[in-house]
Amino acid sequence: MLKVGVLGAGHLGKIHLRLLQQSEKYELVGFYDENQEYAEKISKEFGYKNFNTIAKLIHAVDVIDIVTPTLSHYKCARAAIKSGKHVFIEKPISNTIEEAEEIIALANEYNVKGQVGHVERFNPAFIATKNMVENPMFIETHRLAEFNPRGTDVPVVLDLMIHDIDVILSVVNSKVKNISASGVSVISETPDIANARIEFENGCVANLTSSRISMKNMRKTRFFQKDAYISVDFLEKKCEVVKMKDAPEVPGDFDMILQNAEGVKKQIYFSNPDVTQNNAILDELETFADAINNNTTPIVTLDQATEALRVAYQIIDCFKK
Repeated sequence: MLKVGVLGAGHLGKIHLRLLQQSEKYELVGFYDENQEYAEKISKEFGYKNFNTIAKLIHAVDVIDIVTPTLSHYKCARAAIKSGKHVFIEKPISNTIEEAEEIIALANEYNVKGQVGHVERFNPAFIATKNMVENPMFIETHRLAEFNPRGTDVPVVLDLMIHDIDVILSVVNSKVKNISASGVSVISETPDIANARIEFENGCVANLTSSRISMKNMRKTRFFQKDAYISVDFLEKKCEVVKMKDAPEVPGDFDMILQNAEGVKKQIYFSNPDVTQNNAILDELETFADAINNNTTPIVTLDQATEALRVAYQIIDCFKK
């Protein structure tokens, strides 16, 4: 079992601590939180060992799980990697592109593995459909959330939209050609609602909308490709696939047939792929353990997370124009 320590015991950090303690692939050694009064409270309540310095925790483990505020991701990752420890970093990978690139360089230099917590890659509805997404040419995403003061220290693009950016980059096999976007600050000092249009070199277009001031929560993505439409509900963990094939010569009484202006007939097929429920956070942590033990590439690499951050900042830069 890999010895693991958690940096940061906030809302998400506590979830990581609980899941790592349950995991059969890790031995949870303990955690560090800069608020030692709070850390002692967590330690007494849940029984996790509280370390009073980051250095002591890093020294005691094989893997460091960084669940601190984004501003400190780089500093924590740098300290862990330079001690030869593998790092799991919550999204986004870091606060700046330069920091992310240095994390990559350090991981290569010290020959350690890194994975970033883009958890929607492990969403069971996405897992059930991702192999059906083939060369999508239009993608539409809506990620809407009710207002929560937690996370408003960063633009909604880094808080919410980056999930969809990462998912889109994972299925579109092409480079980004152009980005246009607009954002509005309603409650926070940074934009609370944003819309972005990403154009890829292969002609694919992605339209993304994110809001943290909505009346209801929604996390839906739709992929449109030749002869197919795939809908993924990340919140409800449901999916639907609509496919079109050439209509048979003699359609059945209940077959749904469409005919275009040129007289070409297509039959429509509806399906709801089986979704195997999982704990996405546990899965992302355990697949990272597998990557370390088997010396394979993590599912969400440091490079991929850096590319998602790069696109996110290109979107944010559009707000300033």
